[in-house]
Amino acid sequence: MLRLPRFDAVAPRTIEEAVAALARPGARLVAGGTDILPNLKHRLDRPQVLVSLSGVEGLAHVTKDDDALRIGASVTLTELNEHELVQELFPSLATAAGLVASPSIRNMGTIGGNIHLDTRCRYVNQTEFWRSAIGGCLKSEGDLCHVVPGGRNCVAAFSSDCVPVLISLDASVALVGPTGERLIALADYYNTDGVNHINKEADELMTELRIPLPAGPQRTTYAKWTVRSSIDYPLVSVALRFDLDQDSSDATITGARICIGVLNAKPRLIADDKSLVGRTLSDPATVKAVSDLVHKKGKPLENVPYEAPYRRKMLPVYTRRAMTAMLAD
Repeated sequence: MLRLPRFDAVAPRTIEEAVAALARPGARLVAGGTDILPNLKHRLDRPQVLVSLSGVEGLAHVTKDDDALRIGASVTLTELNEHELVQELFPSLATAAGLVASPSIRNMGTIGGNIHLDTRCRYVNQTEFWRSAIGGCLKSEGDLCHVVPGGRNCVAAFSSDCVPVLISLDASVALVGPTGERLIALADYYNTDGVNHINKEADELMTELRIPLPAGPQRTTYAKWTVRSSIDYPLVSVALRFDLDQDSSDATITGARICIGVLNAKPRLIADDKSLVGRTLSDPATVKAVSDLVHKKGKPLENVPYEAPYRRKMLPVYTRRAMTAMLAD
């Protein structure tokens, strides 16, 4: 049995109380706990205090204003998948939320937790005993990257389902800290350091997600490859967004944003590639051009199970499947 380490726990009731609690040394946030608690059992994280968001008010809303859909950090993945506004405005996000793990995990896991998911690697997401046999790595107890020997940065993979979709939709997160609120685009929220891959201060709290409303006709989709249809993290994933001149499968593409996940610690964004603008969305040549572009830009590392070359081959396969399903809707 894997046991939790010892730590203090606090349960603030307001956002202000939560921010104040995060100022304590070694403080970490916990919401649904589907990511951090397994990491605690494997001794991949050793916080001194857990700050629970379960009782914090004002974090569980889904509202639409004049220019954005606002989603509170504590909205569960199940709620996101089933919400009518999300399904209507951003079907790829509803799809991604509904593909995370299993129903029991989606019922507990939150969108804030999925955005702040820890990176994963075949050499670190093991028991402490297993890791000790290889001398640890850059992410835990060691100073060597087993994926890129001699590398200076950890290249553990970021395996969130929702983040590639959100980046393709130009989403931003609102953060509250001791100095007030700031807004940062999700495309700028991550970096390539697998140990510390999120550009957030330790005493900041994400309060909500903001997704700009579509300015015109748009088609979006998301697909991922896993060995099993549930539980597993994605081995590769791709989120597609096409801005169109009309609401039709035969429309002309006026803009495209493609985001590829599970390459390293930061999703790979391909924005407004000129080779796609002006093409007809339903043209088989367009589907091939998109899948070829994803294959060209998506270069996985040997950081999660299954060989990187095979994972790369699966990217265009799932891109074609995602576009075929999108065009059939």
